[in-house]
Amino acid sequence: MDSPHGAAVKAEGFGLKGPRGWVFRGVDLDAAPGALIALEGPSGSGRTCLLLALTGRMKPTEGHAEIGRHRLPKKMAAVRRISALGPVPGVNDLDQALTVAEQLREGALLQRRYDGPVRALLRPRGERRASAEARIAAALAAVGLDPATLPKGPRTSVRDLERLESVRLSLAVALLGNPRLLAVDDLDLKLSDAERAEAWALLRSLADRGTTVLAVCSEAPEGVTVLRTVAAGEPATTGAPTAPARPAVACDAGPKITWGRPAAPASPADADAATGPAPDNDTDGKTDGKTDGKTDGNTDGKTGGKPGGNTGGNTDGKPDGEKPTTAPTAKTTEPTTNTTDEDPKGADDALAETGRA
Repeated sequence: MDSPHGAAVKAEGFGLKGPRGWVFRGVDLDAAPGALIALEGPSGSGRTCLLLALTGRMKPTEGHAEIGRHRLPKKMAAVRRISALGPVPGVNDLDQALTVAEQLREGALLQRRYDGPVRALLRPRGERRASAEARIAAALAAVGLDPATLPKGPRTSVRDLERLESVRLSLAVALLGNPRLLAVDDLDLKLSDAERAEAWALLRSLADRGTTVLAVCSEAPEGVTVLRTVAAGEPATTGAPTAPARPAVACDAGPKITWGRPAAPASPADADAATGPAPDNDTDGKTDGKTDGKTDGNTDGKTGGKPGGNTGGNTDGKPDGEKPTTAPTAKTTEPTTNTTDEDPKGADDALAETGRA
């Protein structure tokens, strides 16, 4: 049964599957309007995703839920209109560059522009301003936040607020739209025991006024409706609906990358240099280029006109297939490629290829 203000929350076989597996699955819930529901579980067990799915911000994969007679996942837009998010890190964080007064005015402006009726935009400016100030004052009173008690009053920067004061401000911004379902994430994060008890007392007071409250926590207090989620590999709590976390999936190893490019040769010459030395029959190529360049260059280019020269050279201009028997000289000359003329370009190429090898 739904109330004029609060929204009943029902779920049956509710589950959400992501690219890496199930985030939560098999969630069953039945809470009356104005209930205080605690989503209890360790970090990484799908608590925040379940919170967003029940408020129409994430589309479930299996099962169904009913929020104030709006069935999910078909009526997600309708559920978003009757629900509001309090502090949810990474989703609706407060703007740290604004002051408290600016944050409240911005929230009232956005609520009137996107969530309010169209006829509200046609009212005179003074009437709209008075209505926004009245809603801001009512929201601040509901969460117990008095801007006058802050260090700089309403001009206090949001970044200078304590954790509990930041929670109160986020709740005040969420209450500007008079929602039927209010969602809060990580309520007990960075709070002492006394501050945690004060925060739960605040949520209980909001629930007593008729607003249904969903709160994510690590440990729920007494006297609230508890929905427990468990991490993967842990046994489920007896008698409580569970929401197992998504299993870890190993990623396939990709190709080896060297300096931002795949480790592959850029040209056939580089491929030969990377795979190993050239075959032995390539006497004028890369491996024997330096030796043949020194020996044959001396015999072919110099001994033809000198008597008593190097008699082991090739004096008739034909290539000699046998390797020289004498050690190469220290002077580097141009290698031959089956010709008797010297080729300076060939010598440079041979030296470059020998250096690569």
